[in-house]
Amino acid sequence: MRPFLAAILILPLTAASAPPAPTLAPLTFEQVAPTGTKMPRFKVDAAWPAMPDDLLLGQVSGVAVGPDDSVWVVHRPHSLTATDTGLAQTPPIAACCKPAPPVVRFGKDGRYIGGWGGAAIAPTIDGVSQWPSSLHGIFVDKAGSVWFGGNGSGDHVVMNYSPEGQFIRSFGQREKTGGNDATDQLGNPSDVNHSDGMVLMSDGYTNRRVIGFDAKTGGYKGRWGAYGKPPSGPVLKGAFDQSHAVDPSQTADPQAAIFGSIVHCVVPTKDGHLYVCDRNNNRAQLFKRQKDGGLTFVRDVAVAPETGGTHTVTDIAFSPDPQQTYMYVADMMNGRIWILERKSHRVLGAIGRVGRQAGQFTWLHSIDTDSEGNIYATEVNTGRRVQKLVFTGIE
Repeated sequence: MRPFLAAILILPLTAASAPPAPTLAPLTFEQVAPTGTKMPRFKVDAAWPAMPDDLLLGQVSGVAVGPDDSVWVVHRPHSLTATDTGLAQTPPIAACCKPAPPVVRFGKDGRYIGGWGGAAIAPTIDGVSQWPSSLHGIFVDKAGSVWFGGNGSGDHVVMNYSPEGQFIRSFGQREKTGGNDATDQLGNPSDVNHSDGMVLMSDGYTNRRVIGFDAKTGGYKGRWGAYGKPPSGPVLKGAFDQSHAVDPSQTADPQAAIFGSIVHCVVPTKDGHLYVCDRNNNRAQLFKRQKDGGLTFVRDVAVAPETGGTHTVTDIAFSPDPQQTYMYVADMMNGRIWILERKSHRVLGAIGRVGRQAGQFTWLHSIDTDSEGNIYATEVNTGRRVQKLVFTGIE
């Protein structure tokens, strides 16, 4: 067995090889709006992305499209087992694979550009690396810098890095959390946005709130619960694990006075609004962003409100036109992406279904769009992949 493996291991890597031509396949589609209503249409590119032959992604917990249309993902190498990563064992026990770096960058064509990450490139406080143990969410700002948080044990920190993987700054501190009223500590932040002079975070898996900081000074700006009221509700005691996400006692209430136990995303619009994903209540809440950094509640947007299990609203993205005419909502439990008319929040249709084939989803988690209107979608738990849904026009 050893000579066979040695022969395999000396083969050249293919990270720089040209990606395969797109292989477009139809998606499961459900129309909700009346026949004849025009809406975006998509097919799945089954050949995207082109991973190097020796690398493997674990649970892909975030995707973000950068200003140059490159596609960034964060994944969880620790979710891979020894049978997935035989090439990384000492000595190697299989021809493939090794975990990809925690932060990975692809070209829009699927070409693997590179990756970085891990405890060695993070600052330490009291000898403890601040690198999250379970990455969650990713955002790339206009300058190209990369932001992400974590929902693992003690992951009460948001990190900011250059595109090349150089540390810039962080918010919060590992192992330190102070609940919904803390102004200098976080609680398993799930998502982050840096725009208009603010750093906003959905905070998230331990706390039940949105919190904001001044982008220049890092100073605290405000915190908000459901309906823009002071954040409240029980915080998670102990580390989050995925069994919490399917707790049958967690019944969704799209009109709940407080955020549910997973505040999952913060997604701004071009016209000065902000959507917050209240995942376990099967809703998004829409806020108006004020010049002083505050948030004013506008309305609830319920999505498949009767759904249980892992629930529905995990992430939100928009069509790339100036008006952001269409809104896409990731629904984890039903394995679909809902298409809404953003201005009215009228549901037009949905794409995808639960499954493991191209264009199907298992634990659909995060989505984003590029300048051409293509959607990128990630899966966690046993899904462990990122897919490209190619925009084919408005029909």
